[in-house]
Amino acid sequence: MSREEVPPWLREQLARFDQLQQNLQAILVQKQQVELEMADIERTINELKKAGPEETVYKYAGSILIKVKRDDMLKELEERREIANTRSLVLSKQEARARESVKELQAKIDEALRFKPPPQT
Repeated sequence: MSREEVPPWLREQLARFDQLQQNLQAILVQKQQVELEMADIERTINELKKAGPEETVYKYAGSILIKVKRDDMLKELEERREIANTRSLVLSKQEARARESVKELQAKIDEALRFKPPPQT
C-alpha cells in the first residue's frame, strides 16, 4: 500500500501510534533510571547501616566531599528512597496507561487495515 493509498485519517492514526510508542519508550527509560537510582540508594543505606554511628561519613556536594553525620545521611537517603519509590509508582501507572493506549490504537489500525478493500489494478 503506497502512501497515496492510505487515507488521511489512517495516516493520522499511524502518526499518533508512533507518538504513543515514543512516549511509552520515554516512560520506560525514566522508569529504568529511577530503578537504578533506587538500587544505588538501597546499597548505600545498607553500607551506612554497617558503619558505626560515630564513624566519619562523607557525601558529595558538587565536586567536593563534605563531612556529615551518619544518621543525617541515613535520613536523607531514606527520604530520597521514598521520593524515588513514589516516582516509580507514578511511572508504572503512566506505563500501564500508555501500553493500553498503544494496544487500543493498534487494534483500531489493524481493524481498519483488515477491512480496507484491495487496490484495483
